[in-house]
Formats: sequence, structure tokens, C-alpha cells
Amino acid sequence: MPPAHIVLALIVAVIWGFNFAAIRIGLESFPPLLLTGLRFLIAAVPVLWLARPAVPWPLMLAIAGSWYVAQFALLFSAMATGLAPGIAAVLDHMQAPFTILFALAIGERPTRRQVAGMLTALAGLGLVGLSIGGDVTATGFVLAVGAGASWALGNVIYKRVRAVEMSPMIAWLSLVAALPSLGLSVAAEGPMRVLAALASASWAGWVALAYLGIAATLLAWWMWAYLLARHPASTVAPFALLVPVISAIVSFLAFDERFGPLRFSGMALIVGGLAIVALPLHTVWQRLHGATGPR
Repeated sequence: MPPAHIVLALIVAVIWGFNFAAIRIGLESFPPLLLTGLRFLIAAVPVLWLARPAVPWPLMLAIAGSWYVAQFALLFSAMATGLAPGIAAVLDHMQAPFTILFALAIGERPTRRQVAGMLTALAGLGLVGLSIGGDVTATGFVLAVGAGASWALGNVIYKRVRAVEMSPMIAWLSLVAALPSLGLSVAAEGPMRVLAALASASWAGWVALAYLGIAATLLAWWMWAYLLARHPASTVAPFALLVPVISAIVSFLAFDERFGPLRFSGMALIVGGLAIVALPLHTVWQRLHGATGPR
């Protein structure tokens, strides 16, 4: 990757890393389902000038339902219970090993490296589960893990989509996700709570909402799609490993989030498992060995 594209990938990682802090701020003004719906309503604005991708409606509904509605309704609800941004980011990124598990259902067989990474991440998940208590409730833990599983399910479903431009796809998926999310908010959170939140939201809440809809959804996904169109996925994807790390650092600095030895070990194992899955470590080792070995 040329330096400019590396910088672009790092910008995406930073935007998504701060995303979890923005969620926490947004939840101070909006209930989780309403925040989900409003986020995607903002991200859907480009449908006014972008044509709908040539993807069947049932497939669009399935992808939007898993990727957007289920994932973020669960994630936002988890954080609404008090789950801190740093640990929420790590648990949400369990999507990588879950994707490998779900892919078994469509006949894909993981490599030994993927199995090793998956087992490492699952071991880390177990350690984080053992640290439940205080700022990590059992409900928040289960909801966040469910968010990662929903993301993974969407990944597997998306494999049925033929090559499409990502910008219109994201905008139209956002529209498809916004409507049921807002409907669920009115039904589950109540119309009076929705109206009260809209009337009393702080300026920080509105800024956080704009960040989620514009920066974290439209802008970051556009840059990510731009990079994927020009480089192999194996080159671009590892930059996403920075997201939970950045989120944990931001949460530590901004919200004084603390990680005990057990929880920190679990988080480290999860990130390590993601690295094993995403990084071509065997290829790197071969290149290093070839560069330093006998000629």
C-alpha cells in the first residue's frame, strides 16, 4: 500500500475507534433503539441521489437486519446497561471467530490458522466472561457478544451479494435498517420516551449522533470500500485490529475505564486471536526467514 493509503486506513481505524466513545455519549441523550434508528436515518440521506444497488430486496433485508438492526440494537443496549466502550469494542469484534463458525454452515472449511485464531479468541472471551461484575454485567456481556454474532451472521449472508459499489449499498442498507429500528424504538421504548429524548437531547448527544451517522457510517465505510477496491482484503483487513485497541485507550483516557488482570488477559487473547485470523503471519515469517537466512 502506498503511504497515502496507509494513512487513509489509519484514519478509518481512528474513526471507528472513537465510535464507541460517541455511542456512550449518545446514549446519555437517546435510548438505544432510538439511537440506532436515528444513526441509520442520517446515513440513509444519500439514497436521495444514489440508485439502489441491484440486490434483491429479501437479501437487502437480511443483511440490514443482521449487520445493522440486530448488531447495533444489541451493542447499544449493552452499552446502555453500563458496558464500557473499551470492552464493548473488543466483544463486538468477536465477529471474526463467529464468522468462521457460521461459515461452516455453508460448507466453508477453516484453515488451521483460522481455527487457532478462533480458539484463542474464544479462550479470551471465556476469561472476560469470568470477570463479569461491577462495570460488566452479565446482561451487557451477553448483549455485546450477541452483537458480534449478528455482525458475523451478516458477513456470511453478504457472501451472496455480487460485486456492487459500497457507497450506495451502505446508504440503502441504512435506509432499510432505519425504518424497523425506529419502529422498534416506538414500540419498545415508548412514544413518550422517544419524544422526550428528541426534545431534551443535549448538544453533545446531537454531535455524537452526527458522528455515528456521518463519520462512522458514511465516511469511514466509503474510505474502507475505496481501499478494498484497490488492495487485497488481506492487506486492508488487519487495520481493523486497531479499532478495539484505540477504543480501549480512548475509554481509559476519557471515561477512566479500568481493566483488571483477568479482563485485560481476556481482551489481549481476543485481539491476539483476531490477529492470528487476519494477519498472514506464516507468510511474514517465511519472508523474514528468507531475508535473514542463507542465500
